[in-house]
Amino acid sequence: METLNEIRFDDNDLFLKDNIVKTSVLPKGSKDLKRNIKIESNTIFEGSVFGNTISIDNGDVVFKGAVFANKELHISTSMSGRIKFVKAAASAESIAALVSSGKVIFGSDVNSPSVRLKNCYIGGSVFGAEVYLENCVVLGGVFATKNLTITNCIFGTFNAPSVELSGVNYMLYPAAFSIEPLSFLPGTELYNISMAHLGALFKGDPEGENTGKIKMDLEDDHQRTVLVDDDGSTTTVNSYSVSGRLLVADLIDFDKLENHFLIGAGALNSQILKVYSLTRSDGEKSEELTVENISDFFFKIISGAIQIQNISGEISFSELKKAFE
Repeated sequence: METLNEIRFDDNDLFLKDNIVKTSVLPKGSKDLKRNIKIESNTIFEGSVFGNTISIDNGDVVFKGAVFANKELHISTSMSGRIKFVKAAASAESIAALVSSGKVIFGSDVNSPSVRLKNCYIGGSVFGAEVYLENCVVLGGVFATKNLTITNCIFGTFNAPSVELSGVNYMLYPAAFSIEPLSFLPGTELYNISMAHLGALFKGDPEGENTGKIKMDLEDDHQRTVLVDDDGSTTTVNSYSVSGRLLVADLIDFDKLENHFLIGAGALNSQILKVYSLTRSDGEKSEELTVENISDFFFKIISGAIQIQNISGEISFSELKKAFE
């Protein structure tokens, strides 16, 4: 790969392939705001990147600094390999990464009025007006000001006026919110995995007792609340939560689930100074908690390669009494 210690621009667009770019790619004048960046493949950016449009044809591409596209950040649907954004990625108009075979890793937040992602891992949250996610993992929340569509995803939580679900989905946190009632296609399933023993699954150990996934009833597992502001204006919020069914939560030591290690390492990967591992029941170390390994783990849950047990609905009175003593 050719190392570019300094980029000298002219009035033309920037084309990159098999390069290591040591300097930031930032505009120095108003004319630079209209410069497009086209990346063919196999390129590493050490600094921040700005472009009018940023398009990526193929992997393997790594952005170690923040990325901003004035109009569109676009990744080809036919790309292969991996593309990694270590820090935040944003656009003033659109971010589109509807990839069919490769994987795209966003190590931090994704922010744009229009966000359309498929086969992507997001270590932070997704912010937009209209958001479409398919076969994605979002460790944080998904926040849309207009419409949100989620298909076969793992996500932390969501908050949007209008939410449509389809396929099999998993929620990492206890509750999510919408203004309009949740819309879903026939056969749609939503599981809450805030009580799942993700640490054991990552290590390959047996899951703990009283842990597992909770299937949410999309018709009944919600509460409609009317909020009144100081000026008398009202807002209706629908919350989708399993908190009313988590009596078993008092019987679990959440630290032993080690879910916080997975989510924390996956979300803060660029800020962690060393790589950690989990300890298996036999004393051996698990795979390292890198963003790549954590991403692969969650995608195995989506694909069904890793199965989460259903949480037991049976609690003995003696166990319950002991927990509240």
